Amino acid sequence: MTSRIPRDSRLRLVRPRPLAAAPRAVNQRRPRHAAPRPPEGTPAPAELAGMARSLLAPAARVARWADAALRPGRDGAPSDGKGTLSDATAERAAADLGLTAAQVRADWDTARLAGLVEVHGDSARPGWRLRAWNRDDSAVLRGWVALFDAWSLAYPEPVDHAPAAVAEVVSAMPQVLSFLQLSAGPVPVAQLLDLLEQRVTELRTERCEIPYGPQPLPDPEALGDSVADTPLDPLLDWALTALASVDALTYGDGQATLTPLGSWAVWVKLEQICVAAQSPAGNIEQSAEDMLRGCAQLRPNAARAEYRAWLAARPVGSAVTELIHAARGEDALTRGLAFEALRVVGAPAEPDVRAVVDEPALRPYALLWLAEHDGVDPEDAHEVLTREEATWLWVDTAAAVADHGEAPMLVRHLESAVQPTVPALLEEVRAVGHPRTVQVLVALAAAHPDPALAKAVRRAAFQVHTGGN
Repeated sequence: MTSRIPRDSRLRLVRPRPLAAAPRAVNQRRPRHAAPRPPEGTPAPAELAGMARSLLAPAARVARWADAALRPGRDGAPSDGKGTLSDATAERAAADLGLTAAQVRADWDTARLAGLVEVHGDSARPGWRLRAWNRDDSAVLRGWVALFDAWSLAYPEPVDHAPAAVAEVVSAMPQVLSFLQLSAGPVPVAQLLDLLEQRVTELRTERCEIPYGPQPLPDPEALGDSVADTPLDPLLDWALTALASVDALTYGDGQATLTPLGSWAVWVKLEQICVAAQSPAGNIEQSAEDMLRGCAQLRPNAARAEYRAWLAARPVGSAVTELIHAARGEDALTRGLAFEALRVVGAPAEPDVRAVVDEPALRPYALLWLAEHDGVDPEDAHEVLTREEATWLWVDTAAAVADHGEAPMLVRHLESAVQPTVPALLEEVRAVGHPRTVQVLVALAAAHPDPALAKAVRRAAFQVHTGGN
């Protein structure tokens, strides 16, 4: 009797699918909701992108000059670890571009804030947005929104005011911008000042702590220098001027008006808050791990909306740290979804993602993330992985499917293996040393309808379990 164990069972080769595809089989019939429409009169995305391109053209020009003139091995790259151009580099750029050194520095700073240039230690390199500048409107708009978010850094901060008072105004400005957006027209600065004073008072009340027991009387001289006595009208003038410098609004003649770009950006952020408030699972208030689990059964677009809402409600740095921590857990699906959420974060997550490249469990995900971040087509990003890394990722994805998907999906997952035959796949899966190898092989054997192939997979699982050959 001849053995029925397949010796050369060909697998149809397909590109590895992202782990976020795993939950699609869990719930395929979710109702689809129409995307919210921006306010009437908002220009089309292509028109908004044209405005952003025009505004950021000087910054893009300097970034392209730096890409050509400051490549590795050439002189003049930033050397202070903060991305500041040296005097020699600024003068050189000014001569090449027909600008002054001050203009070059201003455009360089704008390029950094918009993500057209990314600083890494003592060197700078073009950001992915610069690579996609001419072909991707969304990359251009994201660059402008990054600049909009950094408005308080785009214009010199007032030096004659208490830093705490400046921080209060920065924290209160989202409410001022929301009022401008809802007003849909010019608003007197006096009215904005009243609103700012109310919001700053609320912020001070929210953090007020009244100590228990009798307290000494305050020092009148100290009271005279307190933050509470800081006038807000010059700080509002600074904030409106800074926002005007990034073309978020126009400011003059005692009134302010949002530009089309500014109105659109504020609307986008208000929609993110509304999505968060309406989240049926309340994901905005959850930890990263619980949020990702809550998104596990959502379709990709709905999950990305949840990620954006969750991210909008917390500082980027702490959010990225939480997501990386969740990715280190034992749940493979959570790991994959964490990196999908990090894709929504974009450039600010790059240092943290790069820092985990040497962690075996996160390395394949980090390499794919970095490749896509650097402009590699997501369909081709898997080519950055070695055969061993691709096999490890295949097992990790299979573990996610086994834990959260359905048997037919696990069978279909065979098709995404890079190995051309089942015996070759089993041999390399055994060698890669993934901690879930045995469970994955047992689940695959139980799910596969071919008795001969199932027998071969069970034998491989037994050999991995016992350490035999």
